[in-house]
Amino acid sequence: MSTSSRWSVPASTALSVEPGFRLADVDTRATPGYDGKKADGQADLDAGRAPLEALQERLFAQSVAGTATGSVLLVLQAMDTAGKGGIVRHVVGAVDPQGVELASFKKPTAEELSHDFLWRIRKRLPDAGRIGVFDRSHYEDVLIGRVRQLAPADEIERRYGAIVGFEAEAAHLGIRVVKVMLHISKDEQRSRLAERLERPDKHWKYNPSDVDERELWDDYMEAYQVAIERTSTPLAPWHVIPADRKWYARLAVQRLLIDALTDIDPRWPTADYDVEEEKRRLAAS
Repeated sequence: MSTSSRWSVPASTALSVEPGFRLADVDTRATPGYDGKKADGQADLDAGRAPLEALQERLFAQSVAGTATGSVLLVLQAMDTAGKGGIVRHVVGAVDPQGVELASFKKPTAEELSHDFLWRIRKRLPDAGRIGVFDRSHYEDVLIGRVRQLAPADEIERRYGAIVGFEAEAAHLGIRVVKVMLHISKDEQRSRLAERLERPDKHWKYNPSDVDERELWDDYMEAYQVAIERTSTPLAPWHVIPADRKWYARLAVQRLLIDALTDIDPRWPTADYDVEEEKRRLAAS
């Protein structure tokens, strides 16, 4: 059975947010749209690397040739341990790194705070012919910013509209915005944090502040609900991916990227020189 045949509906259809969406209704162990089991999912993830790599290579070739008009921006948002790093390694890591631009937005610097919150984000939009990945993004400014009250309520409110306008601007520049929330349960997060504490090779991934953030879990879920409601648009829709099963989350993101690149339909650049003449010159050299 082929990779695509195990998807009963396209991943974008199964995972996109519709009117009336409620985050609380999402089963974090579900596999929406996909009929396979874990072994199938791993096999399909392996099989999907070739088409993803082929599409990305054509896109990057256009970038090198100066003919690219499109790009992809993958926005990854999630609570800690939900698997953003695994997506970057196991999905995005399958393509040529020359064609990938990865950005991870941490606590803003003093210079960044002196500008509008989107100032640092706009500078990291992917160039034409590239895949950009935001491992955390401008949504931190309406998630932790809201929960931790890092900005006044009226400023948080303004940011939702600013984000919608910014993403529309990106789309009009030819950037396919693929927004993903990896939705993990609180119990699964506890289990993953506990594993990090049990394994010395995972201690570096553990942060004591993660437990502090768990105390605000309900507040974060409310912040995600509002952000998704206010910023999911036809030009930049949200996709909420159940993430308790890592294999499914990775497979779903891979499928979303393949579909986005297929829509762009990058073609090999045509030679801007006489191929036959260059064959003759090469043979004579």
